[in-house]
Amino acid sequence: MLKRDALRQRRQMRNRSKLRRLAAGRSRLSVFRSNKQIYAQVIDDAHGHTLAAASTLDKDLRETLKNGSTTEGAKAVGKLLAERALAAGVKQVVFDRGQYLYHGRIKALADAARESGLDF
Repeated sequence: MLKRDALRQRRQMRNRSKLRRLAAGRSRLSVFRSNKQIYAQVIDDAHGHTLAAASTLDKDLRETLKNGSTTEGAKAVGKLLAERALAAGVKQVVFDRGQYLYHGRIKALADAARESGLDF
């Protein structure tokens, strides 16, 4: 078990270190996926502040979604996060997928955020 956690953390840190080099002052769109929900937030790493956040547990989405662990839920979270980020004045971000592969729910969230106006 310890070895699996260590490998997961190495993947995550390898991805984040590449992002920091490429970010050039842009905010980071970080994604966390659990078995039942998906969470995303736009983070300003220079100041350590969260600028916008959304998840399938938000009151707006909880009422409309049947289940939080589907690609439809991820699309809704991506759209809501992009709206909140644009309202906060953030247009360009760097996508931080963490330890997850870029497919399925992660890809659906990223595509919905792009369609809603975020640039990455």
